Amino acid sequence: MKNKVPQVTFVFWLIKIAATTLGETGGDALSMTLNLGYAISTAIFFAIFLVTVALQIVSSKLNRFLYWAVIVATTTVGTTTSDYLTRSAGLGYFWASVILLAGVLAGLGFWYLTLGSVNVNYITNRKAETFYWLTILTSNTLGTALGDCLADTSGLGYEGGAWVFGGMLALIATLYFFTNISHVTLFWTAFILTRPLGATLGDILTKPISHGGLNLSRFTSSYVIAGLMLILILFISGRSKAEASQPSGSEG
Repeated sequence: MKNKVPQVTFVFWLIKIAATTLGETGGDALSMTLNLGYAISTAIFFAIFLVTVALQIVSSKLNRFLYWAVIVATTTVGTTTSDYLTRSAGLGYFWASVILLAGVLAGLGFWYLTLGSVNVNYITNRKAETFYWLTILTSNTLGTALGDCLADTSGLGYEGGAWVFGGMLALIATLYFFTNISHVTLFWTAFILTRPLGATLGDILTKPISHGGLNLSRFTSSYVIAGLMLILILFISGRSKAEASQPSGSEG
C-alpha cells in the first residue's frame, strides 16, 4: 500500500479545525435541532463512520476526500458520544474526560506494543491504519468533553475556551519548531486539542446569544464549514498534483 495519510502541513491543521467545528455543529444538528437525542444520533454517526473507515482502509492509496470524510465522521460521532456520556449517562465532563484520555493512552500504548511505532506520517499497512483511526475516534470524543468542560464549568465561556485552546496549539507549534520534544507526542497533543477548539468555535456559532453564541442555524453553519473544507481540500490536492508533475531537480 502507498502512504494513506496526507502530509501534515499548516493547511492540514486548518482543515482539521474546520472538520472538528463541523463535527460540533453537525452532531448538534441531529441530536438537538432534529431532537433525535444523543443515543440515536450516535448510532447514526457511528454507522457512517464504519462505512467510511471501511472504504478508507480497503483503499490502497490516499484519497483526500475519503480521508477527510472519515475525520468528519469521527468528529460527529465523537460529539454525540461525548454528550451521551457526560449528560445522558451522567458521568460529567471531568470523569468522561479522564476515561477517554485513558482510552487514548491505552490505544497508543497497544499500538506501539503491537507494531513498535506510532508513526503518523507514514501509514502503509492496514493494521497500523486500524490503530490510527481508532485513536482518532477516541481522541475526538475526548476533545469534545474537554471543550465542554472548560467552556461550561470554568466560567470562561465558549469564546474564552476557544482562546485557551488556540493558545495551547500555538504553544505546541512553538515546541515543534524550537525544541527536540517528540513530534509524535506533539502531533497527538495537537490533534486532541483541535477538537475542543472546534467544539467551542461550533458553539460560538450556534448557541443562543444569551449563552455567548451567535445563534446561527446549525444546518447552515454545517453547510458553510463543509464548503470551506472542500475548498481547502481542492487547494491542497491541486498543489500536490502540481508538485508531483514537476520534473525531478526542477527549480521554482
